[in-house]
Amino acid sequence: MGRRHRARVLALQVLFQLEYTPGDPEEAFERVCANFDVPPKARGFAKRLVLGVSEHLEELDGLIREASRNWRLERMSRVDRNVLRIGAFEVAFGSDVPAKVAIDEAVEVGKAFGAGDSGAFVNGVLDNIYNQLNPSAT
Repeated sequence: MGRRHRARVLALQVLFQLEYTPGDPEEAFERVCANFDVPPKARGFAKRLVLGVSEHLEELDGLIREASRNWRLERMSRVDRNVLRIGAFEVAFGSDVPAKVAIDEAVEVGKAFGAGDSGAFVNGVLDNIYNQLNPSAT
């Protein structure tokens, strides 16, 4: 598993935990890192994802709501919702990763940790977000 893929998985774990135990994202990140074997090279990117998603949560949730036709955010599984938040953050704010790579990575994380159709669901929603943010790309 690559460093950035591992970082995305770690970010998912932290954001998932924050859904059950709301609190300071930085403290939650450190707590999860203390309990799992986290490669040092994955920590920086994972922390950037967690803090970025937390900082832009309302905006990201708005993008997801708009892009996920017929699905309320509150009805999505916690895994899918947080994979989408990470992917949407990378698509909207992550300048060092091409959007298509971020979408592909989110799909893979969704397949690994979500339900059977999570990969396709994540792909559809993130593609819609990408197309909303980049109308000339369609």
